[in-house]
Amino acid sequence: MSFVLSHRDKSVYCFFPHYVYSWFAVFVGVILSTACSEKESFEQPSLGYRTVAILEVDGFQFKDLNQNGQLDVYEDWRLDSEQRSKDLLSKMSLEQKAGFMMINSLSMLGSRKAAASDGKYMASDLEEGQVTEDPSAQGNRQNFIGGMNAVTSTSQMVRQFNNRHFILRANEGARIIAEWNNKLQELCENEPLGIPAIITSNPRNHITSNASVGTALDATVFTAWPGELGLSATRDLGLIREFADYSRQEWHAAGIRKGYMYMADLATEPRWSRVNGTFGEDPEWVAQIITEIVLGFQGKKLNDESIALTMKHFPGGGSGRNGQDSHFEWGKEQVFPGGRFYDNMLPFRAAIDAGTSAIMPYYSMPVGTEFEEVGYAFNKGVLTGLLRGELGFKGIVNTDTGPITRMAWGVEELSIAERYKKAIEAGSNIISGVSDPSDLIAVVKDGQLDMEYIDQSVFLLLREKFDLGLFENPYADPDYADQLVGSERFKEKSTLALRKSIVLLRNEEQALPLKANTKVYFETFKAPGRGERSAQQTVLIENEAGYELEFVATPEEAEVAILWMVPSSSLFNSTGDPISLSLSKASINVERVNQISQALPTLLVVDYTNPWVINEVYDDANKGNVRGVLATFGTTPKALLDVLTGKFNPQGKLPFSTPISDEAVENNLEDVPGYLEGAGYALFHYKEGLSY
Repeated sequence: MSFVLSHRDKSVYCFFPHYVYSWFAVFVGVILSTACSEKESFEQPSLGYRTVAILEVDGFQFKDLNQNGQLDVYEDWRLDSEQRSKDLLSKMSLEQKAGFMMINSLSMLGSRKAAASDGKYMASDLEEGQVTEDPSAQGNRQNFIGGMNAVTSTSQMVRQFNNRHFILRANEGARIIAEWNNKLQELCENEPLGIPAIITSNPRNHITSNASVGTALDATVFTAWPGELGLSATRDLGLIREFADYSRQEWHAAGIRKGYMYMADLATEPRWSRVNGTFGEDPEWVAQIITEIVLGFQGKKLNDESIALTMKHFPGGGSGRNGQDSHFEWGKEQVFPGGRFYDNMLPFRAAIDAGTSAIMPYYSMPVGTEFEEVGYAFNKGVLTGLLRGELGFKGIVNTDTGPITRMAWGVEELSIAERYKKAIEAGSNIISGVSDPSDLIAVVKDGQLDMEYIDQSVFLLLREKFDLGLFENPYADPDYADQLVGSERFKEKSTLALRKSIVLLRNEEQALPLKANTKVYFETFKAPGRGERSAQQTVLIENEAGYELEFVATPEEAEVAILWMVPSSSLFNSTGDPISLSLSKASINVERVNQISQALPTLLVVDYTNPWVINEVYDDANKGNVRGVLATFGTTPKALLDVLTGKFNPQGKLPFSTPISDEAVENNLEDVPGYLEGAGYALFHYKEGLSY
């Protein structure tokens, strides 16, 4: 005889008299005692809800998400995510499943309204129309990422399209994001099955001069850390883990629960416009960083405090032919002249071992490998054979934004229906850049795609949501978000990182640190960023931080010049023309820099979003009056001055090699890191960096 008690039965028997002396009673008593202990091990989670009823079962509370008055398996938080996902999957229609496999940008302009009292924004009823892009303004650049928002409203995306995955690209305050999240979640809660939304974002915690729509945001209210290259330059894995953990807390407070990040790509091709989003050129070092990033954001396993990560861009997007990017037709080919296709795998192996929730393939198509020459979202050999087979990845494959409708490299001749079929059969689980699932629904109804593929994908997507605790509480606390995001305790560590990321490359005649009372001319040369039409040159005059320096208005008054050059290489300004890394081609006034450096001792500072070629203003053979060279990767003037004055001893190391000339760039092998390019390639070498 055996006793099998479901979790619903256990509480009924907790009064059982354990002191009964018969062997049978003792036997039953042991079983029931264990059951009682098991019940006691459950901890009631905090439930976030607006309108659904709460069910009381076994002394616990549960949300009646489908409003049927009983506890369904998927509503029972005591069960594991696999059981719950299978149950919910069985209840979903094809239309709901197909909509669940779509993710698109959700503009907050269609989800908010101005409060008349103070002019600030507040969450609205989500019924306003979205702001749509004017295709005519894009000319012939139909693959431009800005053209993705041609939908009507948040309400339509949720109710008609059954979307529950959204990309937030807007740069707003933490309170606004939290309030908007709550409105969105309430809308979803009122729909059949009560499936919550998940909000995804690109990085928000970095100082970057190279932000673009679709890659990263400019400065936000979230705590500002160095760019990804700067984190790498600190050579401090513990600090990188802290960065990830602190950023996780900020995102969670605002209601953003998933990241389209980070880039595990390698910076092997210096001309690639996305080098600034990588952690450098060394696969082993990048792999170590990726491990810390995943563990810091997700923890050892996904839980209700995690931010789920989408590691990108599999199998590595850093070796586009001639440095061109595959957002564009002229950059669709990824080449491996150095035979290092599999060297890209190391950071992704690390991400998988650490438990990354999702992986994003790039638009590129591999050329000259054993794999089919089609974009990676359509590439079964890469996604199913390599990623899932050889690397053992069991999570979500999330396409980059737009391969079905725009960047369909290698499958341009296929119809939309055929592209869906090929992508999903290849292993793609969620399609980015589309809201309306009607084309996918038609593919299934026409018998072109087996329903098994849809169910496999939806199961993975549901499991992630259950693991994140979103079915229990998808809501954010706007007051807490306001209090936590950008708080001083986070800034203390980010301030350290901003200083540790700065690399001292040359210090001739011990010019640094600067001596007290030195008269300094400090000019910044900044290439135009997003939304700017022209370069900016600014002179620092105010000594607000009280440095023992005298800042002067002209070079003629100075004893030393500090010239900080911030070039830029904008991804979406690409025209397909050959790419130069010379400063003059990146909107830096080289003539002005040389005029000053020839007149007085000069400290050159370069913000390296790419491995810029600086031979127009400096090389080892022609130093002139240049006394020092420093590298930054997204930092503040105060952090830089702390290093220049010796308040902070420089510790950073270069995360990549910098080419000595444009000729060296043109002759480089796209998939080979700079430290392996051979003698004569680099002016500054990987891991180079001085201290005082």
